[in-house]
Amino acid sequence: MTDEPSSKPLVLDSAAQSASDELPAFLARPAGAPVYHGFPVIAESETDGWYLGTITDYADPNGCDCGDAYVVAPDGSRAGLVWQVGEGVIQQVLPPDAERWGVYSIWFAQPIHTTDEFVAAFRRVLPELQSIHAHAVNELNRNA
Repeated sequence: MTDEPSSKPLVLDSAAQSASDELPAFLARPAGAPVYHGFPVIAESETDGWYLGTITDYADPNGCDCGDAYVVAPDGSRAGLVWQVGEGVIQQVLPPDAERWGVYSIWFAQPIHTTDEFVAAFRRVLPELQSIHAHAVNELNRNA
């Protein structure tokens, strides 16, 4: 038995336009497309103008315990999320840059079985993400 992590299936936005006839949209973003273009935003997640998007498949009848996602702020800016089940504090994985206000490791309390559970878990961490966004935007504006 190995301890190597298993890969998760990607969830692609079939409506996203690609800049290439041969590559999916997330690998060939059209000019001006935001980071994480090609991965779907979960419409049901809308909370005061904030949205959750998914990169890896999260719905699992046995419960999904980790994955990759992203958050879209009301101003359209985005940040990456590396999520897992357990306890911990949100930590920065990558700092803000020109395309996103960072990538963050976040924790959900329980495994995810459905979209409703995924959205509920997102809403529980949203206040912290809003605070991180405000700080990141202030820092980016100060350094501009």
